Amino acid sequence: MAQLKNDQSAFVELGLYLGLISGTSMDGVDAALIEISRAGLRTLGGLTHRYPQHLNTTLHNVIAPEARLSLEELASLNVEVGECFAQAGDLLLKTLKVPHAEITAVGSHGQTLRHAPRAEHPYSIQIGSPAVIAARLGLTTVADFRSMDIAYGGEGAPLVPAFHEWLLRKPGENRVIANVGGIANISLLPGQPSAPIAGYDTGPGNCLMDAWCKRHRGIDFDANGEWAAHGKACRDLLGMLLADDYYFAAPPKSTGREVFNLAYLDEELSRGRFTNLAPADIQATLAELTVETLAREVERRGQNWFTKLFVCGGGAHNGHLMRRLAERLAPVEIAPTSVLGLDPDLVEASAFAWLAHMRLRNEPIRVTTSQVTRQVHLGAIYSPTLIH
Repeated sequence: MAQLKNDQSAFVELGLYLGLISGTSMDGVDAALIEISRAGLRTLGGLTHRYPQHLNTTLHNVIAPEARLSLEELASLNVEVGECFAQAGDLLLKTLKVPHAEITAVGSHGQTLRHAPRAEHPYSIQIGSPAVIAARLGLTTVADFRSMDIAYGGEGAPLVPAFHEWLLRKPGENRVIANVGGIANISLLPGQPSAPIAGYDTGPGNCLMDAWCKRHRGIDFDANGEWAAHGKACRDLLGMLLADDYYFAAPPKSTGREVFNLAYLDEELSRGRFTNLAPADIQATLAELTVETLAREVERRGQNWFTKLFVCGGGAHNGHLMRRLAERLAPVEIAPTSVLGLDPDLVEASAFAWLAHMRLRNEPIRVTTSQVTRQVHLGAIYSPTLIH
């Protein structure tokens, strides 16, 4: 159990909240149970409920740029993923021996299929029926957090910086929180209380490395980054990858696997005639891409403006990636969020549990997803309505 105190929580009422999310790695549903009180936030536990193999395969297929789904297929997939989300929540509560009746609400991010906030008609699609979650768990469920922000002209992602600000901002210390999941994003938390925060996606986190590892080694990810560590990064390939327009776009900005995927990588390798490189060398180059794009973004305000960077998400367990970040950003202190008392694997799920809490209180969220920081009510509320 971890407890974090935040002075801004003086008026927060006691409550247990369940957070559910499946990120861009799409390996399963992360569930976290948190307690919010006047003392701050306490993490009671968490787990990852893996998708069944057939569903994992289906989800990876349908996010491909060329994928097309019928209305029937989309509707069915929405319900099936919702069932998995409900199972994850139910399993966590049973594991922790917490009765459902003690839970105030569920916050569900869902599973992203498409994210296009700058399309002609901007949208972001998350599936995992919140109605199914509410019905199966018998709990009020808050979901669809991105739509309102996009409707007001925001990127709709990332939404975790507000949570990072509430929980992890520290007066007098400029901090960066880097969430390295499938896609990497950062929260910039100035130590000066009146200074605005910022948060946006930096580019690929683990998604390209995971996909490349799956193709060449038949496993879902490069454990501890050991395969990448045995390769040699190709500077020419890295330079070509870094020329992508996304990295030159001014923040705030967001992206996803509809952009950075194996098809994209294959095209880049073919265009630059790098197809003869050893797979391990390409893996090492992809690790450098994650490190360099993240480092460049946190340095936009100046190389010396921040003093500490804390990493959460799957990347926090990648020893090679953490070492390379530390070397690239030296002498800045690099550490997982666990040193702050927050499990790196549970940060995002905890954030959406907190967002559910804020929605039920009718509290707007300060979002950093557009050029002007705005206060927006995020999430739609689904209440169980079964009457006997």
